[in-house]
Amino acid sequence: MQLSRRTLLTILPASALLAVAAPLRAQAAARPTATTTGTATTTASATTTAGANHAALLANTVAIFAGTAESNARPEVAAKLAALTSTARTRLAALDGAGAGELFKGVALGTSDANLNTSYQYLYEIALATRTPGPAASDLRENTSVQRRVIDGLALLHDTYYGDQSKGYYGNWFHWEIGISASVSKTLVLLKDELAAYKPDLTATYLASMDAYLRNGKDGDVDLDSRFHTGANLADITTNRILQGAVTGDDARVVKAVADQLTVYATVDPYHPRHGVTDGFYADGSFIQHDSVAYTGSYGKVLLTRAVQTVKILQDTDYLDTAGATATATGTGTGDLVAVVQGWVADGFAPLIFEGWMMEVVKGRGVSRTATGYTDVAVVVEAVVDLSGYTTGADATALQGYVKFVRQTSKAALDPAVFVSPVSVARYADILADTSVPARDLGDAESHTAFNAMDKTVHRRPGYAFALARSSDRISKYEYMSGENLMPWFQGDGAHYLYLAGQDQTQAFGIDYYTTVSPYRLAGVTAPEETRRTVPELYGTAWYDNPERGFTPSSESQNTYVYFPRGTNTLSGGARLGAYGAVALVLGDDVAYAAKRAGELPDDFVAYRNATATKSWFMLDDEIVVLAAGVGDAAGRAVTTTLDSRIAAASDAVTVTGRLRDGASWSGGGTAPGPVAWLRYADAGQGVSVGYVFLDGDGDGDGDRGGNGGGNGGGDRGGLPTAALDTVTRSRRLVRTANPDTPVTKRVFSLSVGQPAGARRLSMAHALVPNATEGQLKAYGAGHGRRGRGRGPLSVVANTTRVQAVAHRDLSLLAANTFTPGTHRADRLSIDGAASVILRTSRDGTLSVAVSDPTTERDSVSVTVRGRWLRAVSSDDGVRVRRVLGGTRIDVNTHQAHGASLTARLR
Repeated sequence: MQLSRRTLLTILPASALLAVAAPLRAQAAARPTATTTGTATTTASATTTAGANHAALLANTVAIFAGTAESNARPEVAAKLAALTSTARTRLAALDGAGAGELFKGVALGTSDANLNTSYQYLYEIALATRTPGPAASDLRENTSVQRRVIDGLALLHDTYYGDQSKGYYGNWFHWEIGISASVSKTLVLLKDELAAYKPDLTATYLASMDAYLRNGKDGDVDLDSRFHTGANLADITTNRILQGAVTGDDARVVKAVADQLTVYATVDPYHPRHGVTDGFYADGSFIQHDSVAYTGSYGKVLLTRAVQTVKILQDTDYLDTAGATATATGTGTGDLVAVVQGWVADGFAPLIFEGWMMEVVKGRGVSRTATGYTDVAVVVEAVVDLSGYTTGADATALQGYVKFVRQTSKAALDPAVFVSPVSVARYADILADTSVPARDLGDAESHTAFNAMDKTVHRRPGYAFALARSSDRISKYEYMSGENLMPWFQGDGAHYLYLAGQDQTQAFGIDYYTTVSPYRLAGVTAPEETRRTVPELYGTAWYDNPERGFTPSSESQNTYVYFPRGTNTLSGGARLGAYGAVALVLGDDVAYAAKRAGELPDDFVAYRNATATKSWFMLDDEIVVLAAGVGDAAGRAVTTTLDSRIAAASDAVTVTGRLRDGASWSGGGTAPGPVAWLRYADAGQGVSVGYVFLDGDGDGDGDRGGNGGGNGGGDRGGLPTAALDTVTRSRRLVRTANPDTPVTKRVFSLSVGQPAGARRLSMAHALVPNATEGQLKAYGAGHGRRGRGRGPLSVVANTTRVQAVAHRDLSLLAANTFTPGTHRADRLSIDGAASVILRTSRDGTLSVAVSDPTTERDSVSVTVRGRWLRAVSSDDGVRVRRVLGGTRIDVNTHQAHGASLTARLR
């Protein structure tokens, strides 16, 4: 059978599938052939025996990684084949030059699990070159001597470094349960025939050892209740086991592995998690791995790759069809595997990709690696290329059009030679050559995506994209692990990334941003003035080592307090109304600091306290308005709030221009001499600019008011903005121990507001204006207080620790965030308790309202629109509109909405 658009999946326990696994259900009729180039199997006839299924699995796997005669004859694939061959020759040379304690030169074995994993990877890369068909003769192709050298290498590694369970499983669990098994399993597939002829017992020996190393499983197999067997990790493990079953003819292993992997495709319900698992994709497109880390750009893309490879590996087999039959028989829900993955691409990945660059907010510790966001997106593109071959009609056109769109808009040429599969390279060339498919994004050019399930927000307009990283008691503040992302402390505390159209993002963000910008001065961050030390500096190891208190690598204590701590704050979220958004965050400490204060952690464990602030971001068309109140420090430390930080090449012509409120010019170079009206940063080398409009904050007399314009006034010089443009040189090793010691020099622009130790708390208000001209900035004027008396379109309605709100005259829009219990007023709105609300009037007089619970804990939110009675034209389920004295009340059922926005249209 061929996989079709209606392939079924199940999320049944594996035992249910095993009960019907043998014999597999024969197909009554063939299904349509997927649109592919050079697939390994082309017959549409149904396979009816386990042996035929296993043969198809093996052939499909070889085709994925080695290509086919048809695909490899294509001229577009030549560079990929050359790369495979070159890599194999490099590995063979290293094999020849190995010294004592090495299989490959320079890769010492015996104490390094990473080096053992690398050695297995190198053997796989040699084996792959021996099975790669091509139009030209190759001395590696089907070279028995080379294949036997690989097999000898497998035997040596097993006998000396891997087979003894009492000596193995040191270091990172991933290498033992996933990484090594992945290389070994693929190598066993590639060399199946030669293994049978040369060392027929080696395959069974390896399977027994790989099962034994699955120590976080159950009886040498996957355990769906294990915290290690989730999300992308589970997809990796089960893919390995599918291949192992195919090689050995173990049908039960294949069937259970397929069933286990299919659980990953179920949308996570945070209120009713299956097997206690919160890793996976959520209804709003969020992806979480490690229980609480926003991870679409790293583990998420791994899962996407595995999902598409599963479709390709299982082609022409009965396994997915058996799963569907079992689900139907038991009444369990079924779904369309291809459609599910296509939804991931549209809702989870596409909003996070800007001009071919994967955004930093969803990469965890991966932000400290030297690979770029363009490289990350190449992985996604390959998956979309292959996925499009299993769709038809509008779905296929949309996916193929997206492939073209990414290529057309990316500022770095995508080299298909980096694709895993030669077949994918050929398919990619076919898509680009198809003139009937228009290049088109999967989403609108103007959009707002509230990834509230993972505390992230993305706001897009044709000239820019704005990404915001938040955190809470649900989502980690950052991820540090294994010497990666050494200085992550404030990455989830409202750090933002403003991507400008037409710019090479390697010159704006990525590894060089984290290398040259101070970790205390990330754009958008409020941080105390103190020096923090990295985990290796604190403890002398890559983790906090205290086995007596449960702190071992990958332990729950290590994860909770060191690797990816959550925050202590509950309020983080926002509302979305069409392409507009209101986002709220109350800064909190991480859980380690709270636990240390409570005496729950050892005395030598170091935890840091954060500053305090209540913040809002109102994301509009030409601007992002940022309000902050209660900014300060309960411990009396000095505090700096960084309004923005940007980097430029050392040779770029960067200029800073601006005006004070009194009309005088100001071009930065220190603290402003008086209240500032606006400032403009311009990088002529990249042809980009950002404007900063300083607005009047609006306090309420509760002691948190400190002036306007980013603290412009209030009698406190510490509230005036400071602009700096410095040349900074640092090594990339500063942020990751495994990075090369490569010095990077950048011009670093920073715009900040400082508060001296013991200063009163401030309120601040400013707008980021992407691609601003000086004329545009002058036109904003100064928006003043609640009544909006300024000339510009923006006015700050309220800015306190209880309510923050802005109005935009030209958009007929009012947006508010409230933070505390009680009734809060913002212009014509009265809001009950903590909430995010957006109100907008259209030209025909229709009033649209969006409401969200940023705490995710409320059962309902009530909003009253004062004025004339408005009747409901339409509303989401759970929204009730009724008349009250003096206006219209909107009651919104937010029970288990997980921060989602609910809307109503009124007239």
